[in-house]
Amino acid sequence: MKLTIELDREDDGRWIAEVLDLPGVLAYGQTREEAVARVQALAFRVLADRLEHGESEPELMSVSFLAA
Repeated sequence: MKLTIELDREDDGRWIAEVLDLPGVLAYGQTREEAVARVQALAFRVLADRLEHGESEPELMSVSFLAA
């Protein structure tokens, strides 16, 4: 599974990162790196929740991120 992270800088200087393939998965950070780290952690939580509730196949998953 390859997840794309879209990054943008807000007018106030904060960075926002969003995982396009997971609706609602977005996070802010004071730096680009902080925003990416936070959104990756949130994406893993969402994927784990889906697995736990049977919303995804429990097969071995490979996850990678691409910052766009």
